[in-house]
Amino acid sequence: MQVLVLNSGSSSIKFQLFSMPEERILCSGIIERIGHDDAIFKFKTENDAIEFESPILNHKDGLQLLSKQLLDNNTGIIKSPEDISIVGHRVVHGGIYFNETIEITNTVKEKIKELSSLAPLHNPANLEGIEVAEDIFSNAKQVAVFDTAFHQSIPERAYKYAIPNDLLKDHHIRLYGFHGTSHKYVSEKAIDYLGKKNSKIITVHLGNGCSMTAVKDGKSIDHSLGFSPVSGLIMGTRSGDIDPAIIFYLANKLNFSLEEINTLLQKKSGMLGLTGFSDLRDIEEQATKGNKACQLALEMNVYRIKKYIGSYAAILNGLDAIVFTAGIGENSSLMRERISKDLDFFGVELDVEKNNVKSKEMQVINTEDSKVKVLVIPTNEELEIAKQSVALFKD
Repeated sequence: MQVLVLNSGSSSIKFQLFSMPEERILCSGIIERIGHDDAIFKFKTENDAIEFESPILNHKDGLQLLSKQLLDNNTGIIKSPEDISIVGHRVVHGGIYFNETIEITNTVKEKIKELSSLAPLHNPANLEGIEVAEDIFSNAKQVAVFDTAFHQSIPERAYKYAIPNDLLKDHHIRLYGFHGTSHKYVSEKAIDYLGKKNSKIITVHLGNGCSMTAVKDGKSIDHSLGFSPVSGLIMGTRSGDIDPAIIFYLANKLNFSLEEINTLLQKKSGMLGLTGFSDLRDIEEQATKGNKACQLALEMNVYRIKKYIGSYAAILNGLDAIVFTAGIGENSSLMRERISKDLDFFGVELDVEKNNVKSKEMQVINTEDSKVKVLVIPTNEELEIAKQSVALFKD
């Protein structure tokens, strides 16, 4: 059985085609910097590795380019769209409607669309991927795996906001949490490495979107993203935590419309608002050249992450491991070094030489004497989505 997994992020599309149930990767790749003229398309099989730059202005363009490559006579991997049995889709926000993997129907699509106001950078892209895949792979079963599902274990004291109770009861306003597929995958890998089920782990997912999870005994008990994927850490274009009174000030004093405020916080803030760049690679490069705004933005980013490490260590009542994952977490040795610095109170000691080694495998980058393990675990949301998608149709 061949299962295509599409993971549409705010500015990227990761994809893998699996032969299941043996979990063999037939092809994999990523489309990065969507929305730019120099977007990057990477496609890899056992025999070929293709990479080029091309203007890819939106997710639809990217998915059409992917489908063309999959069917290419020379370097493609399938002969016909009918070769693919299942297409598994990452969907960011499931709200109160979806707490498990589900086959996609028109009703499901309507709910995903309805929830787009809560995840405006993701749910529309997820839905677009679904609709393009339905058109291209019309005989395949389409499956949605929701980012919010892993965080259903967060207790009421953590997911409930201190606002009138009716807003939770009648309108379901609460913390939902996101990046759940990634946090679930890497926390399970960390637990396997630690060799104990009773564990206290902080998973740090750093990409264009960023989040952290406190994981106790394999269960999510708190998370930095909340009602929508805009709170918590400083992200590529999203603000992270701000004083809610700023919204009223923007509206009442500076005459911003609600739509303008939403756009500001979702698409024009974060690292982009601080530096003019949303890609951390660009920001790190500019910082080394003396760009003061980029240097300060990196300091702010690190500071925010360390605040969450401290608070999560407190609610976990201890700490066995910190796990770095996702594009920045896996690839930026600079960010890992800065985040780990001056955490000796918690028993964190980083081995700088190990931290600078590049690897596609799990890395242990703490010193031998470190009480807390510091791990770099490449996330594999795609494999997790494929496994859950196949499991949905087992007898």
